[in-house]
Amino acid sequence: MSMSQMVTAPSSSDCPLLDQARVEFLLGPVSICLASRDAAGVPSLARAFGCRVTADRLEVAVLVPTRTAEALLRDVTAGAPIAVVFSRPKTHETLQLKAPAARLEPLGPTDRQRMRASGSAFAAELIALGYSAVFSHALVAPSNEDAVAVAFSPTLLFDQTPGPRAGRRLEPQS
Repeated sequence: MSMSQMVTAPSSSDCPLLDQARVEFLLGPVSICLASRDAAGVPSLARAFGCRVTADRLEVAVLVPTRTAEALLRDVTAGAPIAVVFSRPKTHETLQLKAPAARLEPLGPTDRQRMRASGSAFAAELIALGYSAVFSHALVAPSNEDAVAVAFSPTLLFDQTPGPRAGRRLEPQS
């Protein structure tokens, strides 16, 4: 299903796409990449460094350094759809969330700490896999860099883990 064919966001009475295990995965040592597009269909990409999920699990916010995400932030502001991929290096387990739109919001009071913790966990996972500390830490955003939260309500969830089930749409878990 293309991003232009997405269903509407679940209402607060619907079962969220994210169960607690999926939320814990999103908050773990993962690489987070966002994609959107402009009005002409030209893609925009950015890396995020940490995320937060609302208590009702209906909204996700990924933390994005503004310096490296100008095109993506412009596209999101213009109302373009968004796709966000969370991938754990150790297992290659990967989830993709999609939403018809997102909004930008300032970082919350604990978001810089969340960015540091997420970056440290991600770098530690890479180092444990044999990557150099210099390389691993170079992928982590400095916590003092200008950043924003890109918040969205996922309407579609896919298992993108390499293998025979890659691309399979996941349904809400009750």
